[in-house]
Amino acid sequence: MTGNAETYKKATFGAGCFWGVEAAFIKVPGVVTTEVGYMGGTLKNPTYEDVCTGKTGHAEVVRISYDPVKVTYEQLLDVFWSVHDPTQLNRQGPDIGTNYRSVVFYYDAEQGRIARKSKENLEASGVFRFGKIMTVIMPAQEFFRAEEYHQHYYEKHGGKCGCGF
Repeated sequence: MTGNAETYKKATFGAGCFWGVEAAFIKVPGVVTTEVGYMGGTLKNPTYEDVCTGKTGHAEVVRISYDPVKVTYEQLLDVFWSVHDPTQLNRQGPDIGTNYRSVVFYYDAEQGRIARKSKENLEASGVFRFGKIMTVIMPAQEFFRAEEYHQHYYEKHGGKCGCGF
């Protein structure tokens, strides 16, 4: 191992249902831990049921601890862009609501700069043809860990999550 807890960095992404998004990131070499939860809302300690009402303002997110010696923030963004359709506003596939929005929560100015540049490059590439990228890029807020039954859901259910992964 090249890093330790003091050298690891955090990244948090919302890209629809957090079960499948977590499953994609956990496979990335250099990702040390993942946990699913809620960020970006107004209610303290929201439950899954609270968030699903759409009234709390939270997004379903995956918070990642990663070793920057093994994986760059740019590489994590590449995974983020590849696991969802960032042109959809407040939805991913059949999952509809602000809790399923596409969002990057950054932890410092450098992450914010890199995320904005990555989004600009993706828009300029024409990959999504006529679709405007709707992803919001904003400073990280308080993270609320989701209930235990949501953690590593994809793995716990034999690689099935019912959310398109």
